[in-house]
Amino acid sequence: MIIAIDIGNTNIKIGLFNKIGKLCNSFKMSTDVKRTSDEYVALLLQLLNYNGIDVHSVEGAILSSVIPQLDYTFTHVVRYVFGVSPLVVGVGVKTGLAIRYEFPKELGSDRIVTCVAAEKQYGAPFILVDFGTATTFNVVNERREFVGGAITLGLKATVESLAHCTAKLPSVELETPNRVTAQSTRKAIQSGVIYGAVGQIKYMVQRIEAEMGWQNVQIIATGGMAHLVANVEPLFDHIDRELSLKGLYEIYRLNQDK
Repeated sequence: MIIAIDIGNTNIKIGLFNKIGKLCNSFKMSTDVKRTSDEYVALLLQLLNYNGIDVHSVEGAILSSVIPQLDYTFTHVVRYVFGVSPLVVGVGVKTGLAIRYEFPKELGSDRIVTCVAAEKQYGAPFILVDFGTATTFNVVNERREFVGGAITLGLKATVESLAHCTAKLPSVELETPNRVTAQSTRKAIQSGVIYGAVGQIKYMVQRIEAEMGWQNVQIIATGGMAHLVANVEPLFDHIDRELSLKGLYEIYRLNQDK
């Protein structure tokens, strides 16, 4: 099997792929830069044991990270647990996409990884909206070129910012209220964040389509919060929460001739 590890700002997603590229198991752990490699080893072994996975069945590994402090930590973890050196996604790693970005080293590997999976599974062109700690808009044209996008605050992070930056607004669970015009503070926050995100996405998609000269390009969504937006309006042609892991496997496969 091949293990794929996607280190995000909030969670670390881990997936295991069999010899034909099927995602057999996936699980998460919370991201914490204060944890030592020994602690991560213990957590990973617990998760593997709980899911009935033999460490000796893993023959290769790939790693993507948006937190540089954890790159070395997880490289060590993978070597210790599985006895293999992971491929770390970065400059020089083949992805199958041409990168048209002013400063490629600034581009988060997570954005490229999800686009690789989206192109493989659904074809190009597309606009990919990733609902993570940040909400990102990622654009791939018909020539399989990543041509940029936009970044804004994620839905959960917006709620947390309201609670942190104000004296009286509470932190609330994200649920879609029945009405935009809310009659309680809790529902008002939910309304503003969720319905506001729907309006934001519609406007951003329209602007991107106008700039690219597209009409009715396919819109793809990934990330845990995508369903909250999709429940309000069917804005997306495809919703796939496992794009990051699938993209990592595809990149691993592309780089095997190295």
